[in-house]
Amino acid sequence: MSREDIPGPPPDTPQTRSAAYRLGFLDPDFMMREELRPVRLQLELLKPELLLEEHGIRSTIVVFGSARVPAPEKAEAHCRECEESGDAVEAARARRRAANSRYYEEARRFAQMVSEASQEGAISDYVMATGGGPGIMEAANRGAHEADADSIGFNIVLPREQVPNPYVPPDLSFRFHYFALRKMHFLMRAKALVIFPGGFGTLDELFDALTLIQTQKMPHMPVILFGRDYWDRVLNFDVMVEEGMITEAERNLVSYVESAEEAWMQIRVFYGEA
Repeated sequence: MSREDIPGPPPDTPQTRSAAYRLGFLDPDFMMREELRPVRLQLELLKPELLLEEHGIRSTIVVFGSARVPAPEKAEAHCRECEESGDAVEAARARRRAANSRYYEEARRFAQMVSEASQEGAISDYVMATGGGPGIMEAANRGAHEADADSIGFNIVLPREQVPNPYVPPDLSFRFHYFALRKMHFLMRAKALVIFPGGFGTLDELFDALTLIQTQKMPHMPVILFGRDYWDRVLNFDVMVEEGMITEAERNLVSYVESAEEAWMQIRVFYGEA
């Protein structure tokens, strides 16, 4: 059925005004019923999938990381505000955020570097894919934008509304209700995962991917943790090995880098391109 096949408004009668008379796919109350959840899940799978195919996006590099890592210019401005306010505790936190803003710059440089090297022609490989929000996500979309390249934003409905950052191309900015379908789209075309420092959401995305690789539900690929100092304090894979919870080989599913150049080189070496 095309748009041209959708009938116009019916005659105004008691029968046609009834909700029962609405076409099912045009009836929002019906579509939101509990029993229609499987249909909504299918739609969240199909819509981005079809649009990405239409754009010729064959593979992606997924960038995860905190929404709370600011751009350096914003971090410095916030530092000055906090120091002028006289709040010593908040000023210390602001200085820490300013120090972490280096990750924003590295994510931006990484995305720009990869996008300039990989996107040409009708079929696109190594397209940056992020959650489409602020922080590290914004940085990666921004880097691709500065390379005049496509990138993807997989946004999601949250209690504190997350809106797409301005660097996501409008026709590649998607919105999800279900975390499960969003995660599926992150990984369906992924050739590498580059994970910057983050919180619960970043850890959830990291361990979901590692579990799928461990259980061979998805291919082995580079899983690159950016900033070893942060990750060694947050995660202790050695303890997991010592306690017999994971194997040495499983610990080695992740690697560490400190710069955009290192991350891109690891991906190129993995795929025999360097």
